[in-house]
Amino acid sequence: MKPLARIASMAELRAEVDALDARLVAGLADRARLIDRAAELKPAEGIPALVPERVAQVLAQVRTEAVARGLDAALVETLWQHIIDWSIAREELTLGKGEGA
Repeated sequence: MKPLARIASMAELRAEVDALDARLVAGLADRARLIDRAAELKPAEGIPALVPERVAQVLAQVRTEAVARGLDAALVETLWQHIIDWSIAREELTLGKGEGA
């Protein structure tokens, strides 16, 4: 990302936002692949899709990271709660397939 002071026009700013959005989507795709791998590993370790302690740990970590970066921690927690809920539902689909097959 360019230093903010070097962004001289809205067109440049929009290009930076678009590039960042693409990196965020790529990161979410990487996270989804990790979740898929978790769903493969969890049965052998007897771990369910939802582990409340892990959810709390992840939320605490992203809140801390948000604060350290000057970002609204409540916003980040809300976003991550949605990501976590989606991830758990994705794992449950995979784990359910293994039980019924």
